[in-house]
Amino acid sequence: MDQKYAGHTLLQSVPFGNEMLASRLVMAPMTRNFSPEGVPGENVAQYYRKRAENGIGLIITEGTAINHPAAVASADIPHFYGEDALNGWSNVVTEVHQAGGKIIPQLWHVGAARKIGSVPNIDSPPVSPSGFTLRGSRNEKIKALTKKEVTEMIDAYAEAASNAKRIGFDGIELHGAHGYLIDQFLWEVTNKRKDEYGGDLGERTKFAADIVRACRKEVGPDFPIVFRYSQWKGTDYEAKLAKNSNELEQLLTPLVDAGVDIFHCSTRRIWEPEFKDEDPSLNLAGWTKRITKKPTIAVGSVGINRAYRSNHDNDNITIEDNLTIIDEKIKAGEYDYVAVGRALLADSEWAVKLKNGKLDQVLHYTKESEKHLF
Repeated sequence: MDQKYAGHTLLQSVPFGNEMLASRLVMAPMTRNFSPEGVPGENVAQYYRKRAENGIGLIITEGTAINHPAAVASADIPHFYGEDALNGWSNVVTEVHQAGGKIIPQLWHVGAARKIGSVPNIDSPPVSPSGFTLRGSRNEKIKALTKKEVTEMIDAYAEAASNAKRIGFDGIELHGAHGYLIDQFLWEVTNKRKDEYGGDLGERTKFAADIVRACRKEVGPDFPIVFRYSQWKGTDYEAKLAKNSNELEQLLTPLVDAGVDIFHCSTRRIWEPEFKDEDPSLNLAGWTKRITKKPTIAVGSVGINRAYRSNHDNDNITIEDNLTIIDEKIKAGEYDYVAVGRALLADSEWAVKLKNGKLDQVLHYTKESEKHLF
């Protein structure tokens, strides 16, 4: 048996809040649409359990809908409200904990990314900070949230956080990335508000910071709050919230002050520097940790041999290359955890095969196979 990766830094036990994770490996949140009427069943519980019992330290669930009629755009995306859905999630937590893992829900509202007339609530219009599309154009069919509705939305996130703690989760993740609702408040293209929830970059953080603060009030000081953010959007891979490290500090400082414990820094390629003119080696997670002094999760094409949306220049990047880079970066203190997405979607035993030197036996992800994978 090849022991090449048996002692890899990814496989080390590491703190998470007041608890310990079995490894630095995090299962990235991935939407699957396998929860009819928003209720996660036994198949969902076993899906997450398999990853926990095969060496994944922290599982972040697929995005879950907060209690708002336009939160998501599918009847099969799991809810994080209502007795049936929460009972289903309670069972998921039990299964993961029995397998020795930790698990947090990702709390989600898609905002203007929701198409008009989407199920499950076809009469509920998409909502956004200012009634703008993700392309930056005004659309009268997208509802701009009133101040009262903003407050109600914040309360919905806080309610979900309270539910997470009550049913035994190990923390929460707020989805503030990829052009969804929280990100729409952060981004100048979609936030044109004239009240206290709009303005310059620091001022546009108020919605996210108020959500963090409200969640913290519900869960207390020792319950981890993870905040996921990205520069890129689903509609614009070249988008930037922050064009340099000074702007990134303006973005992150209010979130730290509000109570974020860990930042999950979503990038498409983990090895790419964020501000290469300032530092040719630090990725977004590295910059975030340098600025905030908070633990960070790095992510981006870790477990696959062809980078996400790659061009020809990325074809030579291999899983082994990534593992070498990750080992160096963790040892240098640039980030603390590493999230793996599609590789874990395809193969629940990915971490065990890594540990045992059997990467050549990994089941590889394909789009067609996704619907069959558990």
